Amino acid sequence: MLQSSENSFNLKAGSPAPNPNPYNPVKTVTAAVDQATIGRTLVIKGEVSGSEALYIDGRIEGKITMPESRVTIGRNGKVDASIQARELVVMGKVNGNIECGDRVDIRAEGSVNGDISTVRISVEDGASLKGGIQVRNEGKSQNQPQAQKPAEAPKALAATASA
Repeated sequence: MLQSSENSFNLKAGSPAPNPNPYNPVKTVTAAVDQATIGRTLVIKGEVSGSEALYIDGRIEGKITMPESRVTIGRNGKVDASIQARELVVMGKVNGNIECGDRVDIRAEGSVNGDISTVRISVEDGASLKGGIQVRNEGKSQNQPQAQKPAEAPKALAATASA
């Protein structure tokens, strides 16, 4: 004899069924709306600015101004532009000066040709970096001159050497 699902579980009408799986995973993926993407076949000549995260897998020539956001240059990305961002991750190629408020991360397959000014920098083995590096203190403005400790410069140069 068939019974309705309400009768078989003795549930009140309108109440949700208990979850048989007590584990509720936390979502760690950001919504697609939070990040703009420049696709592999797109070419932009001019200035790109905004306040959301940006993923570049195409080509940009000009200037990128995203001072409050993260900019990621994908493996197929090629940027011939100066970049101003809060964070920058380079997996493709960048030809231009970089100014970051927080961090620059050059991955193993990434290539940067230009000067970098940032608070923190990470360069993986295999990455290519040609240019000067200025590592600032977090509390100081980018325009204020700073005295660099002599021990910091050799570490930064040694970390950026590539084969």
